[in-house]
Amino acid sequence: MSTATTATFPAALLRAVQRLMPHPPWLLGPLLLIVAIPVADAFLPPDIHLAHLLTVATAVTAVGAGPRATALVGAAALLALTAAGLERHTLMSESVVVEWCALVAVSVVLVAFAHLRERHERALRRARSVSDTAQRVVLRPLPERAGPVRLASEYRSADADTHVGGDLYASARTVGSTRLIIGDVRGKGLASISDTAIVLGAFRAAAHREMPLAELVSYVEDAVRWGLAEFSPSETELAERFVTAVLVDIPDDEPIVHLVSCGHPPPLLVRSGGTVTTLNVADPAPPLGLAVGAASALSYVPASFPFRDGDRLVLYTDGVTEARDPGGRFYPLAERVAMRANHQPGPLVDAITADLRDHAGGRLVDDMALVVAQRGPGPAGG
Repeated sequence: MSTATTATFPAALLRAVQRLMPHPPWLLGPLLLIVAIPVADAFLPPDIHLAHLLTVATAVTAVGAGPRATALVGAAALLALTAAGLERHTLMSESVVVEWCALVAVSVVLVAFAHLRERHERALRRARSVSDTAQRVVLRPLPERAGPVRLASEYRSADADTHVGGDLYASARTVGSTRLIIGDVRGKGLASISDTAIVLGAFRAAAHREMPLAELVSYVEDAVRWGLAEFSPSETELAERFVTAVLVDIPDDEPIVHLVSCGHPPPLLVRSGGTVTTLNVADPAPPLGLAVGAASALSYVPASFPFRDGDRLVLYTDGVTEARDPGGRFYPLAERVAMRANHQPGPLVDAITADLRDHAGGRLVDDMALVVAQRGPGPAGG
């Protein structure tokens, strides 16, 4: 190469490398290509010209880097093309001018592409941040312990890249008991967040009060019915909005659990010995939001079941039991829980969630929520 080319091109390339230092090491590949092409041109026959390969360096950079890095690599590629032209004394030839113009055009397009991709990625990060914030505000994580009850939970949204949707759960402490709710809003994903917020807001506002479970359900029903009516543009849409739910009360000083089912799948009771029982309620209430007239405590009769030390209560939504495998078979929750009857709440939730994902082929088509509550220490294992 000439003395002027040797003095200017490496210095400009060095400045470009310094600007690109925060970017991944794989960007060194395009930069090495930019250096190698003028060097190779100095040793190749005059009829062999590699300058058109400089567009590869800019294209590779645009795939994974931002517009600034792409522009810098494009500028370095133009310097390399200029250096190659000076070396061969063909800088103002028609061939080099065409290559130079083509490289400028391609670099501009690739910089614009990198800018649009970076803007899209920023918007996606903001959306994920909003989703994470919504989950923390609306669907708060359950505590690991509430009084004598140990808790574990899992939630998966049917919408990709979101963390809250149409399934819900929450817990609350009163002076002498632990209260839980798990529910399923009609619909799924982001479209049902407003209904989820209405139900959880009503439960959290009243669950800590010293009122019987039947009165709590009546209060939640009134609040949900009012909230759904306020945000429904028509009577037809209001009639199609409802929430299935199970509300649970676990007294601290009695080996018993009380629950009211509002059209929701029945919980499972796992005995300390490993027996799994479905807690079917003889007279379930209608889903929240569908009560006829003013809901009163007399409309709800809690069902009571023995719940001793070591027993676990498995609450779930139909996104669990209605998940299908590739052959169309529903997920056998009771059977899979029985296989892991010695697991503590956390490991049991993790095992069922992983097994459910495998059963459904890695992708759930509906929101799912799973809560396990255990009284006392429970059995060893898991």
